[in-house]
Amino acid sequence: RNKSSLRKTYKTRNVKMKNKHLLAMVKLAMLVALLMIFCFTPIGFLKIGIVEITFNMIPVVIGAIVIGPAAGAFLGALFGAASFWQCFGQSTFGTLLFGVNPFFTVLICFVPRILAGLLPGLIFRAMTKKKDNIAAYFVSAAVGSLTNTVLFVGGFCLLFKDTMLGMASDNGLSPLAFIATAFLLNAAVELVANTAIVAAVSKAVTKAEKSKSKEYTK
Repeated sequence: RNKSSLRKTYKTRNVKMKNKHLLAMVKLAMLVALLMIFCFTPIGFLKIGIVEITFNMIPVVIGAIVIGPAAGAFLGALFGAASFWQCFGQSTFGTLLFGVNPFFTVLICFVPRILAGLLPGLIFRAMTKKKDNIAAYFVSAAVGSLTNTVLFVGGFCLLFKDTMLGMASDNGLSPLAFIATAFLLNAAVELVANTAIVAAVSKAVTKAEKSKSKEYTK
């Protein structure tokens, strides 16, 4: 009886692990598809007056929260690859940067996005180690958006300093005014919008998964 019980327990655990991995792969595939739609169609871009909002970080950070840091980093790398592809004539800004320095362009396309997927996952895991809490969703979502913005803008200013100064001069602005106009206003709006959306969706997905898990264990 003991051997039979152990075999049954082991088999049940194996089934649960396989189902968990399968569910993670399904969620990852859905997020990859959503990310590609956001990156390559107008759906991922919203313009309101002078404010331009992109939603590309949303599936990246959701993946980090609901699947894990590795999934977030993978989705971030895909976002980086999509951004880098646009440097070949698809984006005026990206094409300009690639023409100035291809290696630095690779760095600012990939590094901010990968870390913006990895860090929220690690933070969420640390904040929910003992118990699930709503603050973890908002903090993780905000960290993802901020990491991408700070590293991308910082990388641009540091690695493409002469280009940035030239663009500021062409627009009759000081460097700080140019950065504020070109990046910071959009970044602030994106931070609020993306944080709210990511936190709400991630919490809903987690809650639905827990409800399903309870049903299976009854």
